[in-house]
Amino acid sequence: MTSERALRTELSAVAKSLHARGFCANHEGNVTARLERGRFLATPGAVSKRLCEPDALVVLDEKGAVASGRGKSFSEAALHLAVYRVRADVGAVVHAHPPYATAFACAGRALDRPILAEAVVSLGAEIPLVPFSAPGEAAVAALAPFLERFDAVLLGSHGVLAWGDDLEQASLRLEHVEQVARICQLAEPLGGARALPAEALPALLEARRKAFPRLAKAAPSGPPVSARPTATVIPSASPDLARIIAEELASALRGR
Repeated sequence: MTSERALRTELSAVAKSLHARGFCANHEGNVTARLERGRFLATPGAVSKRLCEPDALVVLDEKGAVASGRGKSFSEAALHLAVYRVRADVGAVVHAHPPYATAFACAGRALDRPILAEAVVSLGAEIPLVPFSAPGEAAVAALAPFLERFDAVLLGSHGVLAWGDDLEQASLRLEHVEQVARICQLAEPLGGARALPAEALPALLEARRKAFPRLAKAAPSGPPVSARPTATVIPSASPDLARIIAEELASALRGR
């Protein structure tokens, strides 16, 4: 089990990276990691992520109050705690405002078209948009329907929230959301990003289930939250296509 000192060092590095990459301006963004006994290591509120040294981090309790440390809690703490309550597998949550993904969130547009094979394996066939709500209970209620089935979401008129087994995985997922959004935007003058062939999706989603065992155990819960009704049946991928996809993604999955 990672020691709290080592976790402080890693969380501090993640916070500083968010600032260095332009994902957090001013006091924006927050990062948390699960400790034992209902305690969560967190970046303090009202502090630039650039200044989040290991000893400046705070420990929050299950209600989001500061249990130890000199800093303050932050307004999105309830969203982080909601993820931890629903997802026992989650060890870290990252919230930031990466520009391209946040532009989609502020435009009220989900990233609901599967355009990259790697992103489908990492994040699923869509990155949904959570409707805007004021911080607190309303925001938690808006997020709740997305927690079981997704690992990253756009927060309407706000930014991105991503979670994972640990800080590395949560950070990579947020990074991947920004990459998908950036590619979608860059493809607009070229006619827009095209969705992957429908016959490729079953193999990609199967690769995702194998990469993340929680998904294999989870019971199906209906169509994607943001999906439009459709009568289209997605056929199984051909053996050749499935083999090619598996080979292309193998190295990426090893390093997730």
